[in-house]
Amino acid sequence: MSLMNQQNGFTLVEMAVVLMIVGLLLGGLLPTLSSQVEQQRTNETRKQLDEIQQALIGFAIVYGRLPCPAPPVAVSGVESPAGGGICTNPDDGFVPAATLGLSGVDSSGFVVDSWGNRIRYAVTAWTSAGIDVFTTAGGMSTVGISNLSPNLLVCSSSTASGFNGSSCGTNNALTSSPGVPVVIFSTGKNGAQGSAGLDEQANTNSDRVFVSHTPTPDFDDLVIWLSPNILYNRMVTAGKLP
Repeated sequence: MSLMNQQNGFTLVEMAVVLMIVGLLLGGLLPTLSSQVEQQRTNETRKQLDEIQQALIGFAIVYGRLPCPAPPVAVSGVESPAGGGICTNPDDGFVPAATLGLSGVDSSGFVVDSWGNRIRYAVTAWTSAGIDVFTTAGGMSTVGISNLSPNLLVCSSSTASGFNGSSCGTNNALTSSPGVPVVIFSTGKNGAQGSAGLDEQANTNSDRVFVSHTPTPDFDDLVIWLSPNILYNRMVTAGKLP
């Protein structure tokens, strides 16, 4: 064998070793990089949810009410009905981006999270004197703070004893009685499609009871809610509640 052939052979072996090492390094790095990307998306989505909550408070300060959700068939991100009142989809609607003046929407006007899924928004449909108090102009002011009773519930599990469409059941509530006026949530990476677990199903089944807890293989929803005390305080400060 000539010296040149020996040198070429050594070069090919060396290249194979280098490629093997690179492959091992990439194999170890990819899961870490993937995890970092998902954490960044989670953080960005949480920030979105907080910004939406602040936009809702700002809307209430200006108009003296909360907006209705945009219905699933919306093409412009406007609350339904326009101008508020008795909401079309109080428990299973979406963020009314156009009504709130929010950006970051898809082609149909829906606000989307970092995974491209539409962010959901529920508002209490608690009624008094025949009106949906929290979404009707002047409704909260007319009823008065001491009589307001928002009724959205957030629970830690959908399998607790007594859990149903109107109750968290026993020792399962994350929200204080009687409830909260607003729940906002992302359906996470999996989009709550098809194989959603029981807790995820509880968040999209069109009732006023929702579930929130740390991520599990069957649950990756990101859920926040608006404390009635924060809402009332901000509205009182702005002169929208007596």
